[in-house]
Amino acid sequence: MFHRRPQAINHLSNQTSESLARLAALDGFSRSLLVGIVPLIALESLGSKELVAKVYLVAAIMTMLVTLNIGTLERLFDRRRVVTLSGVFLIFAALFLYLQNGVLLTFGIGLRSAAASMFSVCLSLYIMDYIGKRDFTRNESKRMQYNGVAWLIGPFLGAWLLQNGYDLVPFVLAAISAVLMLRYFWYLRLGDDKVVKKATSTADNPLRSIIRFTEQKHLRIAYGITLSRSCFWVALFVYGPIYVVEAGLPAWAAGVLLSGVSALLFGSPLIRILSDYIGLRRTVVGALMLTATALVCLGLVGEAKPIGVVFWVLGAIGGAMLDVLGNIPFMRLVKPRERTSMTTVFSTWRESSELLTPIIVTLTLLWFEFHHFFFVLAIMHLASAFSASYLPKRL
Repeated sequence: MFHRRPQAINHLSNQTSESLARLAALDGFSRSLLVGIVPLIALESLGSKELVAKVYLVAAIMTMLVTLNIGTLERLFDRRRVVTLSGVFLIFAALFLYLQNGVLLTFGIGLRSAAASMFSVCLSLYIMDYIGKRDFTRNESKRMQYNGVAWLIGPFLGAWLLQNGYDLVPFVLAAISAVLMLRYFWYLRLGDDKVVKKATSTADNPLRSIIRFTEQKHLRIAYGITLSRSCFWVALFVYGPIYVVEAGLPAWAAGVLLSGVSALLFGSPLIRILSDYIGLRRTVVGALMLTATALVCLGLVGEAKPIGVVFWVLGAIGGAMLDVLGNIPFMRLVKPRERTSMTTVFSTWRESSELLTPIIVTLTLLWFEFHHFFFVLAIMHLASAFSASYLPKRL
């Protein structure tokens, strides 16, 4: 049996979905403004892709420790204050990244990732609490459309401002957006229609939660899907801007690439229709195969060339499909009584990808050229596609 939703929420499902989507968009805009800037800043400050990979690796370890203890944070402070803390992290991340100091740069990247993870966990829990199971696909489609606006504008705007000498402005705007997210979140909690209620669930010990998660086959498959998807996005948003510059294109083109692939999220209603027509499982498998094909093509291109940008975009089409549908297998298959503890573990896909991707890059560069990394990533997507075929047909 699923937890019974408060009666007021049942009457406000559309409003709830809209409110949570707007909240996610404000958070996304804060992060999107800097997404194309941070890799270029890191490359300029550190001097090589190898050092950039190591900085992201250290930041991912920091974030993983935070994510696995979100359940503990929720017990200590409750969920609303964890969301608030994520907004505070975004503000400090903007400050540290602007200073561009080596150590502070690592902390800035780590805080930014930790904020995304904390917000993602709490938002997923709110969605599962207040959105009906049958409405998950519709809700995710709507959320992706709002996020599409944020990620369409943010990367290009941030890169353009930096390129034209407005070095401080992207970081200030990122902090302001985080403040607005917090303001809107507390408005939802304190308004006449309290869309976001106080959480009453608690999480288990992190180690116990991890063991319980790994015991469930379908949750492992769901994790593999989101991990593969996220590794592709880490590769695109970290190494994509570097790829564009190395291909001989201007730096502002990196912002165009990131904003352009973000615009794919506007196709989420079509993705939802496709999923309804051929089934969620087949759509997920097809998306993974599409991204894998694009990655193989990138590997075959070899050194960075303008044509490679086309394959980045092709892979992003599959990634956007997974953005809309990738979390739904977990949401539908997790047991209601385990939502908080299992969501805490599941949400480590973000940190795992930010940890795994630079590890793969570092190991690849020990023996091969960078473009061989794309083949490894393609193999990961093919393995996830194979495992996703074992999801229940009536998902």
